[in-house]
Amino acid sequence: MNFSKGQLIFALLFLVAFIVFMVFSYRKDKGSDKNYFKGTYKIIVTIIVVSTLLFLFVTLKSLHYF
Repeated sequence: MNFSKGQLIFALLFLVAFIVFMVFSYRKDKGSDKNYFKGTYKIIVTIIVVSTLLFLFVTLKSLHYF
């Protein structure tokens, strides 16, 4: 699929504007993150562990280990 020159320029400008906006928003909220998102690493670790266990279970089940 070929894109026109205008579409590529729009995509590039959109990407740059999006990144600038995200950096600005992150810097603005950086100070409140510690108050509102305390302990989120536990949730992230739990999601990763559960996803890994589910993946292993499905893989081993398809290999007929269970």
